[in-house]
Amino acid sequence: MKTRQFLQTLSALALITAATTATAEETAMTTKTASYIEMRAAQGQTEVFADFLTGAAAIVRETEPGTELWFALKADDTLVIFDIFADDAARDAHFSGAVAGALNGKAATLVEGGWDGGVVAGISNANVLSAKPPFDLYSATTATYIRLEAASGRSDELAALLSAAGPVVAETEPETLFWTALRIDGTHFAIFDVFAGEAGRDAHFAGKVAGLLKEKAPELVAGGWEDGVVANVGNFDILAIK
Repeated sequence: MKTRQFLQTLSALALITAATTATAEETAMTTKTASYIEMRAAQGQTEVFADFLTGAAAIVRETEPGTELWFALKADDTLVIFDIFADDAARDAHFSGAVAGALNGKAATLVEGGWDGGVVAGISNANVLSAKPPFDLYSATTATYIRLEAASGRSDELAALLSAAGPVVAETEPETLFWTALRIDGTHFAIFDVFAGEAGRDAHFAGKVAGLLKEKAPELVAGGWEDGVVANVGNFDILAIK
């Protein structure tokens, strides 16, 4: 009962915040879809693969109007593409577009597991639950992706918390340049955000939304805070942005 009351209060607060401060762009972001693709570079190919993704941003910009945001990310030998689409049709266009075709042709060399085992197997599609719209994006240098699994029977409550969080981030975290909460399926969620530097990331993890998630994680997240949230944090350098 306390959890339900808390989430109702949080949702009401977020609605009030959204009504008074959100732009049309903030509202529109919640109609979007997203994809996260995690790939491991083939042995000796990390820098070549990173260069390929860095160069791909311009192609996405020129040829994919429905791909509204596109990030190439790197952490050691792991390369990631994260994108936000206007709708499912735009996502389909992206996966049949020039960059996807070029990656398909080079995957056998660049990606451990090739196209099917290394690219397609790493795709995670999602719907956007909530967002702080991007601003000053080209100053961003670092990103974070956090996978979350809802505790048994608590998916709707975790979804409600994440849905309410976007306006709170927008209101309280000026150094978070973009933030979005995603629903992957019935029980799996994710948070993606970008920062100009480590100071912005530190401020985010010391902020209101992180504090709220930490407080509620023992009830809402499988594994709680340490094993369910912190253990699933992935930090990345940003190679390129559309």
